[in-house]
Amino acid sequence: MVERMADQVLATMDTPSTQPRDQCVIRLDGVHKYYHLGDFQVHALRGVTLDIYSGEFVAVMGASGSGKSTLMNIIGCLDKPSRGSYRLDGMDVSQLQKSELARVRNRKLGFVFQQFNLLARTSALENVELPTVYAGISPQERETRARAALERVGLSERAHHYPSQLSGGQQQRVAIARALVNRPAILLADEPTGNLDSRTSVEIMDIFQQLNEEQGLTVVIVTHEHDIAQYAKRALEFKDGKLRRDAIIKDRLIAREVLPTLPTLEEEDTGDEQRAPEPEAN
Repeated sequence: MVERMADQVLATMDTPSTQPRDQCVIRLDGVHKYYHLGDFQVHALRGVTLDIYSGEFVAVMGASGSGKSTLMNIIGCLDKPSRGSYRLDGMDVSQLQKSELARVRNRKLGFVFQQFNLLARTSALENVELPTVYAGISPQERETRARAALERVGLSERAHHYPSQLSGGQQQRVAIARALVNRPAILLADEPTGNLDSRTSVEIMDIFQQLNEEQGLTVVIVTHEHDIAQYAKRALEFKDGKLRRDAIIKDRLIAREVLPTLPTLEEEDTGDEQRAPEPEAN
């Protein structure tokens, strides 16, 4: 019965290009989440009700302990609500078992994390291929998809480089390519710019905006950086486990327009050298 429900979720979720823009793909209704730490009970989410529609670009914000990471875990089928329901494209996935949730995650959700989570002794191409292995895709199709995903993020020439040979921004691009390789309907990113410099952060947001605008991919990011949230279309602000604010972002930033105004790291280094103070005379 549970396996049949998981198959229904996988069958009914369309690829981003075929999903109608007004289709609700994420629906939380009265969701609570409790964690037990010894004798203490932590109420991480308190009755969250939320709809996210196909083609949206949503930023989830809040201080540490606000519930935003717990929300992302539930949306990403990494955890279940203690109470309430979570419907992924119309199906109540909160009733699925762990193995079936894993199938849904692998085929319909793409994940990007702050720490990149790349295998150190594996090339960029092989890192990107990894989700397709678990999805049972043929070796030839795995490589084709992985190369296409790397090209999509501008790293086709680095396919055989190892993570240690890549910059932080390039490693995050590999992680994004890995998230895209199974052609998910929803991309979830948890603090994707947390370990990156300012310019590289905007470059990553440019990729997300292109995926959202050109492919219709639904994008949900968790961030504590207000300037990064300005690249999304909608902001959800959490505090004490509750959704306190849900607003359309006005004066949204467009990464392609911002990038030409930012100096490269080389230009910043040159500027710092030119501004270096002269040594004081003894």
